[in-house]
Amino acid sequence: MNIRVFDNEAQAGQAAALVIGAQIVKNPDSVIGLATGSTPVLAYQELVRLTKQGILDWNRVTTFNLDEYLGLSGDHEQSYRAFMMKNLFGKVNIQPDAIHIPDGMAKDPEAASLAYERTINARGGIDLQLLGLGRNGHIGFNEPGSFFATRTHVVDLTEDTINANARFFANPSDVPRRAMTMGIGTIMQAKAILMLVTGAEKARAVRGMVCNPVDPQCPGSVLQLHANVTVFLDRPAATAMYHCQ
Repeated sequence: MNIRVFDNEAQAGQAAALVIGAQIVKNPDSVIGLATGSTPVLAYQELVRLTKQGILDWNRVTTFNLDEYLGLSGDHEQSYRAFMMKNLFGKVNIQPDAIHIPDGMAKDPEAASLAYERTINARGGIDLQLLGLGRNGHIGFNEPGSFFATRTHVVDLTEDTINANARFFANPSDVPRRAMTMGIGTIMQAKAILMLVTGAEKARAVRGMVCNPVDPQCPGSVLQLHANVTVFLDRPAATAMYHCQ
């Protein structure tokens, strides 16, 4: 892993945006995997700024999002499709049919998962995958104990993940209990991976990912086995990492 520590989350987010932007400039036909949640918002804001300045052109870019809640339609305000439209897609010149996000309302989620995986493969795989890291070490919605070989699939969310996401919903009981997510096997096939982690509440997960042996109980630790991983941290997220033995 190539690990870089920044003074604050704004610097880390800007740096992540520059990596994604460089990928698009280098290869206008890039296939980029994207993440949701509060962590990448600043990176997306910087990407929008670079696009409005004429530096980035999304016209030939294809994107695949990591995951989506099951039971939420794409126009639900807490769906990940709505998040992406609000924070990125609705503000750049990406082609609508180049946007791929799991269908939270699929009648047959298992079949939809297989179809999503086939679409990724048909596009030649992911050139650059953006990841976050959950407080329990999850990547995508691959919770502790996930098999490393899994492809896009349906998952039951842990109570820790449900509680972490409850702040986005008016009532904690409204938080979906299931999701569709790229599997760890899918993520590991990306040609390059960029992980962005900010906040002191993620420090323990960062330590588990970086310092400890590869362990399914910390899904992020599998990234130690990938040949091209860059991790951007702000200082609060990096604190526990400094005490690796």
